[in-house]
Amino acid sequence: MESKTVAQSRTIKAMLVLPPDSNVLGTMFGGMVMNYIDDIASIAAYRHARQQVVTASTDSVDFLHAINVGEMICMEAFVTWTHNTSMEVYVNIISENLKTAERKVCASSFLTFVAIGEDGKTIPVLPVIPETDFEKELHQSAPERYQRRLERRKHSKMLAKKFTSKRL
Repeated sequence: MESKTVAQSRTIKAMLVLPPDSNVLGTMFGGMVMNYIDDIASIAAYRHARQQVVTASTDSVDFLHAINVGEMICMEAFVTWTHNTSMEVYVNIISENLKTAERKVCASSFLTFVAIGEDGKTIPVLPVIPETDFEKELHQSAPERYQRRLERRKHSKMLAKKFTSKRL
């Protein structure tokens, strides 16, 4: 089976943070950041699969620093690992004060996407080849994150079953 390098899915996007993107404190809405994370991650997954993809899960979004109005954000996403029909995507968000050139890592996240064929069913994806030390580190630790996702999903299904059996 063929493989693809991480670089083949790497996607980078930059934009200026404007007032409509912010809360009353003048910092970017967390929900807006989450939207941008899902958007860029889906492009990276699509580039890897070259097929339609859907978001299967978001592990977490860790907000490390506030992003201020007037700053630029640079988002980077790439596929770190694949498993049959799914792809793990890592996203990193960096802010930059354009006047001072100060840069901060503001958020990071892992998401899982599934490739979907024309019939609407899941389809296999190619393995990914990490090249840099960081890519190799993420690739090596991915099976552990995958197992945690499976456990979390199992727990979520149990909670959903309890909730719907009592409410509907």
